[in-house]
Amino acid sequence: MTSREIVSRIIKFQGAERLPYDLPAKYGSDFAWTGMSPNPDARPSNQRDEWGAYWENIGEMGLGEVKDFPLKDWDDFENLTIPDVTEAKRWESVKNAREAAGDKFLLANGISIYERVHFIRGLENTWMDIYDVPEKLGKLIDILVDMNLYAIERFARIEADGYIIGDDWGLQNRLMIQPDAWREIWKPRYARIFNAAHAAGMLTFLHSCGHIVDILDDLIEIGLDVIHMDQQENMGLELLGKRFGGRLTFYSPVDIQNTMVNGTLDEIRAYCRQMVTHLGRPGGGFIPRWYSDPVGAGHRQEAIDAMAEEFLRLSREHPKGSF
Repeated sequence: MTSREIVSRIIKFQGAERLPYDLPAKYGSDFAWTGMSPNPDARPSNQRDEWGAYWENIGEMGLGEVKDFPLKDWDDFENLTIPDVTEAKRWESVKNAREAAGDKFLLANGISIYERVHFIRGLENTWMDIYDVPEKLGKLIDILVDMNLYAIERFARIEADGYIIGDDWGLQNRLMIQPDAWREIWKPRYARIFNAAHAAGMLTFLHSCGHIVDILDDLIEIGLDVIHMDQQENMGLELLGKRFGGRLTFYSPVDIQNTMVNGTLDEIRAYCRQMVTHLGRPGGGFIPRWYSDPVGAGHRQEAIDAMAEEFLRLSREHPKGSF
C-alpha cells in the first residue's frame, strides 16, 4: 500500500498493513502538506497580517499573539480589510503539490472560523458578540466559511486527500464558550465546510486543543473524520476512547503539556502504547504524530526520539487490521 492508501484506510476504519504516522524528518511521514501562499490565516511575527491584526512573538514560541485588533467596533466593519482568496498568486504554490507529494496523503490547509474571528475582534469582544450581536458575528464567520468553500474547490482540482482547519476551542477543563452557543452559531457553519470537503472527495480534519469533549459528538455528527488533538490528559485517554473511539480518528502526539514535558522516557513510551490501546480500533482510528514546535513546547530531543521510535515500533508490530 502507498502512504496515501494507508492513511485513508485507517481514517475510514478499513484496515491497513501498518499504522500510518507523521513524525520528524529522520523518522518519516505519510503526509504532505499544501496551502495558499500567502495564506490569509497566516500569523506573522511582529507585524500586521492581511486583516490588519498586529502580532507579537512570544518568547521561544513559533507563534505569537495579537496585540492590536483591526475590528474594535462593529461600526467599522465595512472598512475591514478582507483578503481576496481568489487571487491567482495565492495558488501558484499549490499547482504542483500533488506531484510533489507523490504517494503521500496530501493535506490542504484551510482557514479558521473561530480563532480568526477573535484575532479580528479580540477574544473578550467575540465572547460578548455571541450574546449582544450574533447576527453581526455570523456575518463575519460566513465570510470565513465562504473562503473555505472556495479553497476546497481549488484544492479539489489538485486532488488533495484531506482538508484541515485549526480552531482551539478548549480551556484546560471546559469549552471556552457555552456548548449551546457553539451549536447555534458555529456548528452549522462547520457542517457547511465538512459537507463541501466530502463532496469534493476530501476527508475532514480539525485541529482543536483544550477540553473539547462537549462538542466532539456534534463534530462527528456533522462529518468530522479526524481530530488533530495535541492534548489528551486533561480529558483522559480512557474517556476519549470509550466515548469517541471507533467514531473518528485521532491524529495526535503524546500529550504535549504533560507527559512529553515531565515524563521519563519510559513513561513516554508507555503513553504511546496507551494511545494505541485506547484510541485505536480494529481497522483504524489512530494516527501518531509529533508536535512541530518542540522548542516552544519545551520538548527535549530525547523525549521526541523516544516517542517517535516507540510509535514506529508499534506501527511495525501491529498486524494488518488489528489496530
